[in-house]
Amino acid sequence: MSIRLALTGEAADLVGAFAVELTEAGATAWPSTIGGARAFCARYPVPATFADRPIDEQLRLPAHQRRFACWLMVTSRLRVSAEYLARAELRLGSIAARHHPVLHARLADTARVLGSDDVWVRDQWSALAQLAALHGVLPENVTSEQLDSGGDALLAAFARPGHPKAGHKLRSALVRLRATLYHAGMTDTPPRLHRPNRGVVAPAQWAAVAPGLAATARRYLAQIELSLRPSTVRIAEQALRELGSFLAREAPGVSCAADIGRHHIEAYKSWLAHRPRAGGGTLHRHTIRGHLTTLRCFFDRIAEWGYPDAPSRPLIFAGDLPIPDQPLPRFLDDAASAKLLRAARADPDPFARLVVELLARTGLRRGELMALAIDAVVQIGSAYWLRVPIGKLHNDRYIPLHPQLKTLLDDWLADRPAGLRSDLIFLDRGRPIPPARVDRALAKVAAAAGIATVTAHQLRHTLATQAINRGMSLEAIAALLGHRTMTMTMVYARIADRTVADEYFAVSEKVEALYERAEHHLPADAEGAEMLKLRREITSRMLGNGHCARPAQMDCHFESICESCTFFVTTIEFRPTLQRQREDAAAKGQLGRQKIFDGILERLDDEAS
Repeated sequence: MSIRLALTGEAADLVGAFAVELTEAGATAWPSTIGGARAFCARYPVPATFADRPIDEQLRLPAHQRRFACWLMVTSRLRVSAEYLARAELRLGSIAARHHPVLHARLADTARVLGSDDVWVRDQWSALAQLAALHGVLPENVTSEQLDSGGDALLAAFARPGHPKAGHKLRSALVRLRATLYHAGMTDTPPRLHRPNRGVVAPAQWAAVAPGLAATARRYLAQIELSLRPSTVRIAEQALRELGSFLAREAPGVSCAADIGRHHIEAYKSWLAHRPRAGGGTLHRHTIRGHLTTLRCFFDRIAEWGYPDAPSRPLIFAGDLPIPDQPLPRFLDDAASAKLLRAARADPDPFARLVVELLARTGLRRGELMALAIDAVVQIGSAYWLRVPIGKLHNDRYIPLHPQLKTLLDDWLADRPAGLRSDLIFLDRGRPIPPARVDRALAKVAAAAGIATVTAHQLRHTLATQAINRGMSLEAIAALLGHRTMTMTMVYARIADRTVADEYFAVSEKVEALYERAEHHLPADAEGAEMLKLRREITSRMLGNGHCARPAQMDCHFESICESCTFFVTTIEFRPTLQRQREDAAAKGQLGRQKIFDGILERLDDEAS
């Protein structure tokens, strides 16, 4: 004979609602199931009472009562801790799917469109159910902020000592879930790649920085955030946080920016030169230069803006910055480039084929490739062009589109899922493709072609080199690559100067012929036409709008026109130069010029005496 447990009115209503919802969900309200619910309510009349109990007591909850507790969680009636979710081994996903069938179907359909199979669909739904239980909300009401904070809490709870990969599957499910919720219209925050611990390490490091210095740094960051790119602001934040952490350890007496002296900067430079980097070894001097340049800009700006705690004098100078290397661009020769394109066209992966062709034929930067939108292809006249979005140099441009590329892009877009909330051409399970996926595609095709490692920027250099070798003007190459100054484009002229190559080989043949003849002297024309022209042009005078082509042996009565002007003024420090000009005029027999300089020198001597 069973004993009917006495329940409060609120608890009895809760058990009744449980029985009704079980039936509506297509499950049978077995006496044992209802009995478990009554037993739970008799012990914990209010669900929050269970949440307040010690974790060991929560984990000892009998199985027939646990079903009722799970129902409380998936219907937002019970909020539990991340530790309990990690240790209790609940089947929240299947229970939540039974009680939220419409939402489950919506999320599953979107996840499958984004490339998830049934296993990943189940894992994403399970993660969503756990997040809802953690925050005490319905699954459909989980926000992007709750996903971020709850995801970190769950990952920390699921981690186990000695198991570095513990929670790896949960982390991947959370990454996919962000994209699924966004494209299903359940959140408005575009998906991104998850960076574990980033939101934990930075605040902890700032907490150790002197309050005055931290306040000035945050004020500065808030200002540059209004005018600079997020990536630039992020780099500045990292550099300032690193300097602040260093001073907190090595110079605890520094309380604000005004307390920083030159000796602190010198100590920081020495520490920076030996600081290990994540991949092993120490920082490259280009990285050190970037850190110091960012800090130099910070100190200069807060002084210009009149911050009350700005240092009284400059702290970082041009001489502190390591001299950067200026290597020539690395490019593929024609044979290697042809092999790479043949391997790309034979690759079964459409992403690899399209990426290699796009990078090789357009010279896009990797970031520009990742930012291409679905409306990037436009028709101008009878030709198709590719609109490159605003990127690194804050400008956009149009690139002529090869017909083969147009076909590849059309095929790719034809297979793109419909209804996505992102306008990017390239997505990876609903979120922007990571740079590593582009690198992997290039590495795979390069290996198939028998070539060493190939990078996206190397293909950019290859296109520019091929273009200049085949006669394309520097102006056209600058427009193709999106350069803002010709100085950026001129570097390719240094590695693809056909005139120098032709002259070299023409003269080399004559030098080699020298050793095969009896007379050991070079013929008069061995200099080469172009090099002879260059030597003759050395004597040309540059004018405001061109050059004077007068040969050196010809006289010109305008040669010293400035010195003969009544407004011409000179001083004693220019006497050596004037003396050489006088001697040059005398050597050439230019009596008029000689008299002009004689007069100038005489006046200088009189003034000096």
